Order: sequence, then C-alpha cells, then structure tokens
Amino acid sequence: MDGQGEEGLASKGSRTGSGNGSAGAEAQPRRLYFYPFFLTFIIMFVVWVFLSGKFDPFHMSLGLVSCAIVSYLSADLLFPSRVTKGAFGQWLRFVKYIPWLLIQIVKASLHVTYLVFHPRMMDLIDPRIIKFRSKLTSDLALVTFANSITLTPGTITVYVSVDGDFKVHAIDKASGDPLPGEMEAKISKTFGEV
Repeated sequence: MDGQGEEGLASKGSRTGSGNGSAGAEAQPRRLYFYPFFLTFIIMFVVWVFLSGKFDPFHMSLGLVSCAIVSYLSADLLFPSRVTKGAFGQWLRFVKYIPWLLIQIVKASLHVTYLVFHPRMMDLIDPRIIKFRSKLTSDLALVTFANSITLTPGTITVYVSVDGDFKVHAIDKASGDPLPGEMEAKISKTFGEV
C-alpha cells in the first residue's frame, strides 16, 4: 500500500475515534468494561425472554449464553467503554425520542394505508428519490437518522455517507416533504449536536 493510502486510513481511524490513527492503537487487545457489558446483556436478555416465551432451563441457559457472547462482542456499540460526561443524559434524551418516533410511524402508516386503499391509488403514488445533506456529524446520529427514516412507512434510506449525504426513496411527495426537517432536529438535540 502506498503512503497516500496509509495516510487515508490513518485519517479515517482518527475521525471514527479509534485513537491516534496508528496501527498499534487498533491492534490493542479488547478490554471488557463491566457496565457496558452488563447493560447490554440485560437489555438483550430481556428482549430474548420477551420474544422467545420459553422459560424452561434449556432455553433459558441458551439465552444466557447467547446474550453473554453477543454482549461481550458488541457492548461498546450501545454504550461507550468509558462513560463520558453527558452520556447518561444522551441516553435519557434517546429514550424520550422513541415515543416521538413511534407517533411518526403511526402517522406515516395511516398515510400509506390511505394511499393503498384509495380508488385512485396509481395516481396518488408518485415515487421519488430525495437527496439532501444532513447537519448531523456523529456516526451514531447519522445511523439513527437513517434507521428512523427507514422505520417510517413510505420512506426508505437508500444511501447515507459519512459526510451526511442522504438518498431517500419516498412513495409520494407528502412522504418525502418533511425530510430532513423535524426528525433531524430531534436527533440533533438527542445527540447534543445543536
């Protein structure tokens, strides 16, 4: 690999927060922090029990082992390894964001249902690709925004770049008009990018 390629990788590493971008920093062994692991394990196990509905010793032990392995591998995806100032507030704001998102999903579902059952459905459906640049900067905020768009019926995130360039497929003009709008503002506030 030439020097320019290595420099690009180093700058990418420093942007994503992997330390100083050197290969030695990335090769360090994985450290397990108790609280991120424990919280991830609890969340995953509760969801597993809720979805499986099996309470016999065999299934419960499988759930415990599976959740422990996945929590070990992915605890730092949900919770930072080192708790930073304001991390608890960020998660609290995220929990407050979820009901707002659920309301938007219900509203969009009603709109798509209206389109589907309308006698002139073929005239009302007007698919389009909407392109815009988001003001969000962190990877977690961009991923949350992309997933929130896709979860909302009538819109699907087709492409998102690390620079915040979005391409979204909308089923009609009304579904795509609010983007980026209020959803981006709520996510920006949630992740402290205001």
